[in-house]
Amino acid sequence: MGIGPVRLNHAVLFVADLARAERFYTEVFGMEVAAREPRADAAFLRLPRSGNHHDLGLFGVGGSAPPKRRGGIGLYHLAWQLDTIDELAAARDTLTAAGAYTGESSHGATKSVYGADPDGNEFELMWMLPREAWGAYEHTAPIDRLDLEAERNTWSGVPTAGRLVSGSRPVAVDGSRSESGAVDGSRSKSGAVAGSKPGAVAGSRSESESESDSRAVAVAVAVAVAVAVPVGGAGAVAGAEFGAVAGAGVRS
Repeated sequence: MGIGPVRLNHAVLFVADLARAERFYTEVFGMEVAAREPRADAAFLRLPRSGNHHDLGLFGVGGSAPPKRRGGIGLYHLAWQLDTIDELAAARDTLTAAGAYTGESSHGATKSVYGADPDGNEFELMWMLPREAWGAYEHTAPIDRLDLEAERNTWSGVPTAGRLVSGSRPVAVDGSRSESGAVDGSRSKSGAVAGSKPGAVAGSRSESESESDSRAVAVAVAVAVAVAVPVGGAGAVAGAEFGAVAGAGVRS
């Protein structure tokens, strides 16, 4: 029998300049500093809607440390989940303004925008379709071009991140607190997603399955190790050594 963790709780990065990294993640991601440990030149950051003590740890190691080598063995990137497709569109604009945007792609059930921090640590910002709309994507993860405007036309305003936190109590996506702990937009007992667009499949999932799904997609860090094609014009095949799809020009 395996260990059976619930989910990945937080990530920790080595950075050259702690102050620079902290500034990037607080200004671009909107994270808050939860704690600092000067003896280790470390800071621990928390996402504003997270129930974690911290979601990201940063340890300064100095500018003499060797840079991260893309394609080497080890972590490829971290994926941070957003609640709506509208947030993903706004995130792309934020990354572009910060000079941190590196690409985007559709993986079927998830829609992703990519970036890199000042130390070259790559990350993904992603939004996930409602569970009932996965359909053929249940067991596939394609690497296709992302048509963000088309996705917004279909899914604008539909939250899928599960339970969010404000202060010490669960809070609905619209900001209203919930006494029961339920979140507007989470699946009902029938499996339907509140506020979903016409055409979304309600399904017939049980309450226990629904709650399990919400926990599984709660705002948290997901680690993805996959293939990539850096940003480029249509038909770009740079990075084919990673198994990229020729002509895709998208990121995994």
